[in-house]
Amino acid sequence: MLCSPGDTSRTPRHLISAADLTRDDAVLILDTAEEMARVADRPIKKLPTLRGRTVVNLFFEDSTRTRISFEAAAKRLSADVINFSAKGSSVSKGESLKDTALTLEAMGADAVVIRHGSSGAPYRLATSGWIDGAVVNAGDGTHEHPTQALLDAFTIRRRLVGADAGLGKDLEGRRVTIVGDVLHSRVARSNVHLLTTLGAEVTLVAPPTLVPVGVEGWPCEVSYSLDEVLPASDAVMMLRVQRERMNAAYFPTEREYSRRYGLDGLRMAKMPEHAVVMHPGPMNRGMEITAEVADSGRCTAVEQVANGVSIRMAVLYLLLGGSETALPSAAARTEENK
Repeated sequence: MLCSPGDTSRTPRHLISAADLTRDDAVLILDTAEEMARVADRPIKKLPTLRGRTVVNLFFEDSTRTRISFEAAAKRLSADVINFSAKGSSVSKGESLKDTALTLEAMGADAVVIRHGSSGAPYRLATSGWIDGAVVNAGDGTHEHPTQALLDAFTIRRRLVGADAGLGKDLEGRRVTIVGDVLHSRVARSNVHLLTTLGAEVTLVAPPTLVPVGVEGWPCEVSYSLDEVLPASDAVMMLRVQRERMNAAYFPTEREYSRRYGLDGLRMAKMPEHAVVMHPGPMNRGMEITAEVADSGRCTAVEQVANGVSIRMAVLYLLLGGSETALPSAAARTEENK
């Protein structure tokens, strides 16, 4: 249970994995984000909810969209924001995650938003006892990126159900196709967990070399033919080919990848009229998606950026005392499942 912002005795809550969220947790966040989205329409786009609270953006990897989105979200809730970049900091001089965390704790951080190149770093920070504040995973290695999955689900619900009509509802029966570099994508992993929790049917489409080992244990279907699944898709999410994480040749050429797994105008025409095209960004135009598709009215990429601020406002609001209902901590969920 989240207490009021003035109550410092509450147990810290965290958002580490989309798999930690129940259906009710997820719907609560989506509904809260709808309330937050209305703030953007006001002349003064701020709420006093987190006044006096300090949110630290602790980024060990380069990021533009995610960091700025969290910063905007915290500032719209009137929180104080500290941006901590590993480059040019003590981390580049060899400081450990523990010592960095202890420094942030000494500064009075109420929440730490962390992006790290190592899978599991946010969980380690949340369960170590090094800090007393809430921890939000902003992407760890190839593991998860839960707030990206939340903003994707928020975008799908808004587009397919409606902003007001979607309140209290999940994505039961909707079919979502996730296409591309699943192997290196934390976005794909979080989306599979969250979308299936919300009742959607998820299909992964990728070259066999970009499908993770053990995917048969995921709650989704796997296909190697994009053309076969497009006619039954309500939303098609194109993933960026993460060449910076590739240490081998996973497909013959970029042209061959685009020919088999890229989304162009002809393929988009095979989708149902109501279906939307999504992309977490940044895009490799001409590879996984053509300019024609990216700039079409069916592509939600720009909406996803705007919706990301609303979702992250909702998460910070709920974690730091804006509701009587808590998000589950990863540690608590783990204990429950033992």
